[in-house]
Amino acid sequence: MTPYRLHPIQLIAYSFLSIALFLWLMQVGAFILVPLIWGVFFAFALYPISNWLETNRFPRGLAIASSLVLVSIIGAAIFYLLINQMILLIADIPEIGTKLNEKLMDFWQQIETNLGIIVFDDAEKTPSLDWLPLDNLNNTIFSTGKSITLIGIIPLFVFLLLYYKDFFIEFLLKASSRQNEAILKWVSDSGQVIHAYLIGMVKVTFLVAVMAGIYFHFIGIKYYLLFALFIAIMNLIPYIGVIISSILVIFYVFLTSDSFLLPILTLVVLWGIQLLENNLITPLVVGSKVKVNVLAVVLAILIGGGIWGISGMILFIPLIGILKITFDRIPELQPYGYLLGDKFPVLEKNENFIRLLRKKWSKK
Repeated sequence: MTPYRLHPIQLIAYSFLSIALFLWLMQVGAFILVPLIWGVFFAFALYPISNWLETNRFPRGLAIASSLVLVSIIGAAIFYLLINQMILLIADIPEIGTKLNEKLMDFWQQIETNLGIIVFDDAEKTPSLDWLPLDNLNNTIFSTGKSITLIGIIPLFVFLLLYYKDFFIEFLLKASSRQNEAILKWVSDSGQVIHAYLIGMVKVTFLVAVMAGIYFHFIGIKYYLLFALFIAIMNLIPYIGVIISSILVIFYVFLTSDSFLLPILTLVVLWGIQLLENNLITPLVVGSKVKVNVLAVVLAILIGGGIWGISGMILFIPLIGILKITFDRIPELQPYGYLLGDKFPVLEKNENFIRLLRKKWSKK
């Protein structure tokens, strides 16, 4: 009896349906999956600390708890600093709104004077900030409470994952009795990707925060620590986060300064920091552990943001790297691993002028 084979169109349709169902389940189960995956990532990141403590005669539970307490203290200090600066910034919002109104009025008056166009009547020259979305306070409070709940669950997942790590390894060995080495190699490679990505991004975030903080302090921004950390944290979201954070910071500099030169200088400096981070800091610190191409990263950011929001935009980058490792381990799926990778030929009709200049320069 010959086995039934699906038609290629049926196979494609079933594949798309499976992917759609999988993404829908991820979105529905976000309340459980997001803290669980964060827990897995942090467990890999904290494993060297807890393992070192356990090697030095600490009980496993105490070693894991000590690692969590250490990281929690550092995180709580940063969080307190952010909240303190944010409260002071919120208190200055009326003053910032007044300056915004003044700058808008000066702008419209310049248009009326130079072009002779009446933009507002005298009765209308009372711009206000009624367009601020203050009616979404309930949704904001609910989302904040939900986020705090998720953050509180993550340490529990980290503790349990580290405490039962031998149990999970034994499960993998039992589930794949014929391919123990391949499974353990996949787990090891995936763990290296997660660990290198998280630890590397923490270092990159610190360096970006220091550079931005020094510049903001030098030009006299009142809340330079808040904006430096904001720039650095948003930098975790490649391409998109940097643009959003830079626009907001430049807008604040524009409102709080009397010169157009300072916002332009801020744009140039932030752009320079971004170039330095992309081309020097990240390649040296993070390395090339997440070997996926830019198109795959952008798609991962968009899909992750649509499913899990900010967490998805961050988590889906190493997840796509793990997916590539998985595809590379399965012969039938290796073409898809190649599709996600960063090693591909660029075929051009003619040799471009950049390569020609390099050849001429190398001959000198």
